[in-house]
Amino acid sequence: MSLIEQLAADLSPLAVAAFTPLPPLPKPAPAKPAAAPAATGTAAAAAPAAKDGPPAAPPPEPVQVLDFASKGVHLDVCITPDKVVEAAQILDRHGFAIDAVSGQDWLAQGLMEVIYDFLHFQSGERVVYRTRIPRAEPRVATISEVFPGANWHERETHDMFGIVFVGHPNLTPFLLPDDADFHPLRKDYNP
Repeated sequence: MSLIEQLAADLSPLAVAAFTPLPPLPKPAPAKPAAAPAATGTAAAAAPAAKDGPPAAPPPEPVQVLDFASKGVHLDVCITPDKVVEAAQILDRHGFAIDAVSGQDWLAQGLMEVIYDFLHFQSGERVVYRTRIPRAEPRVATISEVFPGANWHERETHDMFGIVFVGHPNLTPFLLPDDADFHPLRKDYNP
């Protein structure tokens, strides 16, 4: 069994099948109607009614082994917020290092997403796990006790998105001024 297959098996119990789906793609701009030909006395067939846009994307599989060349990661796992520390411990046991912690604002869905990227230096394999939390109360446990290098990543994510990493030893501003009362990567931020 490969490292990624073993890791997928170890992380599967933490995965969430009901991960909130991504928003639908934006609607394309409607084309300008062409001039209608003159009526010929026969009734023209009515055009079918247009749908309200493409359907929403289905939720991702909770554990996906991927092709690195096309996706940039070998394993992508969707987990529940209460399992972020446990997932970090599993990755640590398998010899992975933290690469990044970042955020995503799903304003229309009322959610924030926290994305954790990891790298295995010996094999070069990359793993990402993600969790979604309520935008109104964006709180998730820190993983800085498992991966001390996550400290700065979590501080930056807090600055940019307002996500609170509960238990973080020093969640003071990292990039923003000390008196900043805004989070510039939130979609409703208006400078």
